Amino acid sequence: MGALKSFLYGLTLLQVIVSAVPVNREIGIPRYFQRQPYTRHNLTAATVQSELGLFVSNGTLIFGPSSSLWENATERWNTFVRPQVQVVVQPARESDVSKIVKYCNDNSIEFLARNRGHGATTSLSAFDGLEIEFSQLHTITIKEDGKSAVFQAGTYGGQVIQTLWDQGYVTTTGGTPCVGLMGVALGGGHGRYEGLYGLISDNFIHLNVVLADGAEVGVNATSYSDLFWAMEGAGHNFGIVTSAEKEIYPREIDTWHFHNYVWSQDKLETVFEEMNKFHKSYNGTTPPLMGVNFGSIVIDPSYSQAEAIIAWGFHYAGPAEDAEELLKPFNAIEAMSSTQGDMSYPEVAGVTGDDCVSGGYAISTVMTQTYNITTERTLYNHFNEKIKQYPELAPTALLWHEGYANAATQAIDSDFSAYPHRDENHLMLFTTTVPEGSDLQEPAEAWAKEVWDLWNGGQPERKPQTYVNYALNHPYETLEAIYGYEPWRLERLRGLKAKYDPQNRFRYYVPILPQ
Repeated sequence: MGALKSFLYGLTLLQVIVSAVPVNREIGIPRYFQRQPYTRHNLTAATVQSELGLFVSNGTLIFGPSSSLWENATERWNTFVRPQVQVVVQPARESDVSKIVKYCNDNSIEFLARNRGHGATTSLSAFDGLEIEFSQLHTITIKEDGKSAVFQAGTYGGQVIQTLWDQGYVTTTGGTPCVGLMGVALGGGHGRYEGLYGLISDNFIHLNVVLADGAEVGVNATSYSDLFWAMEGAGHNFGIVTSAEKEIYPREIDTWHFHNYVWSQDKLETVFEEMNKFHKSYNGTTPPLMGVNFGSIVIDPSYSQAEAIIAWGFHYAGPAEDAEELLKPFNAIEAMSSTQGDMSYPEVAGVTGDDCVSGGYAISTVMTQTYNITTERTLYNHFNEKIKQYPELAPTALLWHEGYANAATQAIDSDFSAYPHRDENHLMLFTTTVPEGSDLQEPAEAWAKEVWDLWNGGQPERKPQTYVNYALNHPYETLEAIYGYEPWRLERLRGLKAKYDPQNRFRYYVPILPQ
């Protein structure tokens, strides 16, 4: 009889224990007793609210597709890349993120962190689960000494630029104001101030990170220093940054000078010849105060419906007199139009705001050290031929060239961080918006691949290079091209992946390990 009582008591105790552990409600088996991990499907906001809601702070929002908040929280810049989001959670505090990740792990739910939705990599389309959306975490706190500031995960370029400017400071951000700060920074982060201060990630001091298991850790040069190295260039694969402390600088320049040119096709060779000289005119690098120049081969109907023009704009951190001295070679090239002026930094940074219009984009992207002039002529002719073949793509098709000032970036040793491309001078991409409902996606993607082949064919002595923040995860974009060809780089990243994310939970943005 005593043995029977002991057995019944033990059975009751087991039932209590089982009821207390996380359960996969789809199959009714506690997660710890499952032989294989399961992914929960058909999540609802009501389910997540009932299971998670009591554990997160007041103000945390949990909602599904029926909410009025859904569209903004799940919008993508490139609508061809669509993660399958079932439920959105907007944490009200940084501490909520750890709780959300642990909840997802305990219930076999995939999770994806999102700020502004500009990632274009096709690997995002493999996601199906719960989105952690950071629009409520947008505080910027300037430290008392004025040398650094703390930026929460939901901050973005335009907000950062304007907030600091109003307080008398500047810092490194991406080149487009609508794009989130943190996502760009985790891939290195090019921008107008890198000629003076380096990449965005070069200015990291401390990161508050939630790891794949939900642990909250402080990451810097002395704490988790190996992870700090990885977060600066490959960070999307390693954790969720809930806030970052980074260096800021006194606002010493009140106005930026801009000068925009439009040249006809017969000036192409001269323009690119002068570009190559210009980008080596300061000790072999681009002049540090010439923050960026953006150029495109594009159809402008006000000039021609069938023949592309060459449009270029320069942004200089300083007075017109100094900028125009540097721009003498370009002023000497007869232009179809030329406009110039002076703006505050927030205003000049805002000129790329139109880049944020969402749509279905066909894209390819490369990096180079110099412009191959013969290749640029071939690309120009190829562009006009494609426009004749697919006139519906003409309004949005362009061959885009970015040349950031790079003196401070290139002064840092390439082994300093996971970012591998410090010796690249130019970011180029082809993009066009495919009209909704058309059958042009396949030919647009083929056009993008042809451009990629031509650009890389123009540097046959070099291997293709791809900026991770622009990477599409196309089959022709190798991991070596994105994360570096030196064998030790991927070996180190994979070793750190095994250490900090052994179950590959962070695998949806240009994954180091297969999906």
